[in-house]
Amino acid sequence: MASTKPYIGCKIGLISKAQNRYEGILYTIDKTNSTVVLANVKCFGTEGRPTDRPTPTKDDVYEYITFRVSDIKDITLCESPRSYGLPPDSAIIQSSSASSSSVYPGLTIV
Repeated sequence: MASTKPYIGCKIGLISKAQNRYEGILYTIDKTNSTVVLANVKCFGTEGRPTDRPTPTKDDVYEYITFRVSDIKDITLCESPRSYGLPPDSAIIQSSSASSSSVYPGLTIV
């Protein structure tokens, strides 16, 4: 999996067409449904970007958010995947550690 989707597990910054910035871990990209899913997501609001609907930063961290690709203005790589944990292995489809709060049900890596 690491060779075909090298950014899965990376920290990603995303700006929506509504000018809101989000940061989270890239969980999956679904080409069929044209969606991107981030896990452990924080919303930083519009941060002064020009918009008719300014949004403040939210304190909440969302377990995951699914974004429609057509409504994404920009995506940037914030940091590479962490080097600890399981080694990159194409045989692994999904994992969960004892320290993680939950598994993301219903989501698959496509």
